[in-house]
Amino acid sequence: MRKVCLFISSMHKAGAERVMLLIAKELVLRGKEVTLVTQWDDRGKPDAFAVPDTIRRRFSELTEKELTGSRIVNFIRRYRKLRKIWKEEKPDLILSFIGKNNVMAVQTGARLHIPVVAAVRGDPALEYTDARLKKAAFGVYPKAAGIVLQTQDGRLFFPERIRKKSVILPNPIDPSFCLPSYEGAREKTIAAVGRIDENKNQRMLVDAFAALSERFPEHRLLLVGTGPAEKDLAAYAKTLPCGDRISFPGNLDDIASAIRPASLFVLTSDTEGMPNALLEAMALGIPVISTDCPCGGPRQLIRDGKNGLLVPVRDTKALAAAMERILSDPAAAEKMGTAARSVQETYAPDKALAAWAEYLESVWETWESGERRVS
Repeated sequence: MRKVCLFISSMHKAGAERVMLLIAKELVLRGKEVTLVTQWDDRGKPDAFAVPDTIRRRFSELTEKELTGSRIVNFIRRYRKLRKIWKEEKPDLILSFIGKNNVMAVQTGARLHIPVVAAVRGDPALEYTDARLKKAAFGVYPKAAGIVLQTQDGRLFFPERIRKKSVILPNPIDPSFCLPSYEGAREKTIAAVGRIDENKNQRMLVDAFAALSERFPEHRLLLVGTGPAEKDLAAYAKTLPCGDRISFPGNLDDIASAIRPASLFVLTSDTEGMPNALLEAMALGIPVISTDCPCGGPRQLIRDGKNGLLVPVRDTKALAAAMERILSDPAAAEKMGTAARSVQETYAPDKALAAWAEYLESVWETWESGERRVS
């Protein structure tokens, strides 16, 4: 395998984009020629990941001149444009991330006899809520050279013919979170990191914090991130007696340093694939609590009571009780945090990225040997 094309919608700051960029950099280090193909040209935007010059960029979205008033015509043009990119790049393998991108990559790549690996990055039940997209995925995924999933529960979403060619690969922890153990007394901060939206359900955390605010009057709640629910949630927080202890700093350049001294990290999502924010907090050794949400990512990381705590989805009372358990026993909490750092044994960047690179190489070798037999 000499040349790899990676395909994703954009390189804005989000978990899937960060993982794809880390994979791209790893492949370059291994001597591969890498081209990153995105639909959107997001270069120069302040919230975009910086793609190094060692990785070529191409953009597959239609220009203003290419767009028409017909959705069908636009789809056909997008299909042809992406297929044209593959013809020009002549990659040995294509790796695609997320929903529609995966379907389009498999459709266009398979017809050119290019092996395509499609990676599902979240809960498949949510990634394929649209009946037409689900039908398309179930129809074309058997043509993929490989399917990458994040959890065992996520694998069960697919029929057997897709499951049998799937593999679960670890998310690499961002290297900035692989720091030495925190020394000294922890700050009286409860942290959460992620897009502020309905699915992340930070309202549940705000309500649990409010319920405990009199018991722990010195603690503060730090909600890192932005999103469509941020404005309403911030306004709601101001109505609470503890509102002056709830802060919304937006996106931070150095999240690891901001949350590393925290007493507790909380994830309140309704659904997750393999949550990077939780994984990174555990790598830092912060005591963690997460909802036990589908499709099983938190449950795959947390051994309840050993290296963190799990609570039912949308159960604010259970969350408040778990938070009280952590905050009222710093010694036990620190023990959990220390145990949480063991996630680095599987998800440390070098180990996780090696697993991805070796899997892609094995897919290509299997595909190439099969192509040779056919010819």
